[in-house]
Amino acid sequence: MDEISTAVRDYIIREYVQEGDDREVTDTTPLISSGLVDSFSMVSLLRFLEKEYAIHIPDADATPEAFDTVERIVALVRRFQKVEVGSV
Repeated sequence: MDEISTAVRDYIIREYVQEGDDREVTDTTPLISSGLVDSFSMVSLLRFLEKEYAIHIPDADATPEAFDTVERIVALVRRFQKVEVGSV
């Protein structure tokens, strides 16, 4: 498990898992399709990622599919970290 997936998972648990909800959030847990993260939550998650990792994720790439698992979110962050580094 790497630093980005740990940070993303911890954020999701802290912000979206209700007290008493015993669902486990893993790298492959469906987030959007299970209803754990809704469209409003996805926007705040996007802002967290952009601020935390100093990246910009275009709206066209911020899709429910891209945000449906921690694995997919980590891949998205890494993709845009490379873009940011390459544009400097």
